[in-house]
Amino acid sequence: MASLEPIEDPNQAVVGAGRPPVIAPGHTFGTVTDKISSIVLTRKTPLGWYAGFGTALLFTGLLLVSLTYLVTKGIGIWGNNIPVGWAFDITNFVWWIGIGHAGTLISAILLLLKQTWRTSINRFAEAMTLFAVSCAGIFPLFHTGRPWLAYWMLPYPNTMNVWPQFRSPLIWDVFAVSTYATVSLLFWFVGLIPDLATLRDRSQSPTGRFIYGMLAMGWRGSAHHWHRYETAYLLLAGLATPLVVSVHTVVSFDFAVAIVPGWHTTIFPPYFVAGAIYSGFAMVLTLAIPIRAVYNLEDFITMRHLQNMAKVMLVTGLIVAYGYATEAFIAWYSGDKYEGFVPMNRMFGPYAMYYWALILCNVVIPQLLWFKKIRTNVPALFVISLVVNVGMWLERFVIIVLSLSRDFLPSAWGMYKPSFWDVSTFLGTIGLFLTLLFLFLRFLPMISIFEMRTILPEAKVGDE
Repeated sequence: MASLEPIEDPNQAVVGAGRPPVIAPGHTFGTVTDKISSIVLTRKTPLGWYAGFGTALLFTGLLLVSLTYLVTKGIGIWGNNIPVGWAFDITNFVWWIGIGHAGTLISAILLLLKQTWRTSINRFAEAMTLFAVSCAGIFPLFHTGRPWLAYWMLPYPNTMNVWPQFRSPLIWDVFAVSTYATVSLLFWFVGLIPDLATLRDRSQSPTGRFIYGMLAMGWRGSAHHWHRYETAYLLLAGLATPLVVSVHTVVSFDFAVAIVPGWHTTIFPPYFVAGAIYSGFAMVLTLAIPIRAVYNLEDFITMRHLQNMAKVMLVTGLIVAYGYATEAFIAWYSGDKYEGFVPMNRMFGPYAMYYWALILCNVVIPQLLWFKKIRTNVPALFVISLVVNVGMWLERFVIIVLSLSRDFLPSAWGMYKPSFWDVSTFLGTIGLFLTLLFLFLRFLPMISIFEMRTILPEAKVGDE
């Protein structure tokens, strides 16, 4: 690592006059390293962490119980039926995959665009991506009914000639999501290496020095190490960037290539990608706001970061609203009576309350972000981010359940009602997500130390 000594004159090198600072003024190299690393190494673990971790662990236990019972009894314990063969499980799969998109967007695309404001939030956004993808993978795996045979979906050499159907978007999902998870994991871990070396050098515990030293992979901060690190990091960012678009595009193909009314539409790929970024940034805000308050990180996660994320939410929310309008217009303009029935069924059918709730959550309430007073009001931002998360889950529910419950023949129509095990599995994945997040906050630096040090001169002293 670079020297931990404070810079001689932290007020020198004023960059970008008149621009809000990336981090609050007054920090030196030493104070940045001390404040972030102390959260992991020296600060006493707050009681709130134990309470939150214990609660999350209980819900993770509920997930294990639910999945064990599911394997024992079969997926008939869920509410899935004919014609609603996809229900809570695939709804939750698409929702979790969408949440994971913001981490890759913040890390890769904003890195390539040299947006320094990403630095304070990229580390836990990347972690959020990994945890969300882990939760997402549970649902299609157990939806197959025989998860121990999931390897059949991979093109493994075999003598039984049981090859996957490569014309099915469900198989495309396997490749897209597994590639996304692999690249995201590598990108996150490579970015951690310099900070793991800092924790290794500062840890007072022999166990900590051993574990962090092993994970740091021999990092010594030499010019040779930095050169290879920056090359690898940039290459991984270049690989991850198209994945932001491709992964949720492939997920949308699960629906768009079908002939089911309400699914068979070309608007789905861009509409799903925008929705994924929308829900992903909402989740980043949902996590960043309490984290900055609990750990006193207002100096690093400033109002500039919250405002920028709110603006991205507003833009992607408008794209999603445009997708809703386009979907309804094309259903009417096509002249297809089956497609034309879809928006009417959504607005006035038996599930109408869910449709109007998603319009309220995804279109109406986020318009408040046009006002700067709202974008700079932290509690309001937190509430809006929660509302968007709920709305995006409702969107996936409406697309999947409403389209399947009423398709071509009225004689084949049916209703769907989630069972206890549907809800318990979903709540269990939320518990798993939070359990992993609490462990991450406790044992790894939630903010990139070395990247914060590199942008330190950009903070204009005296700006508010």
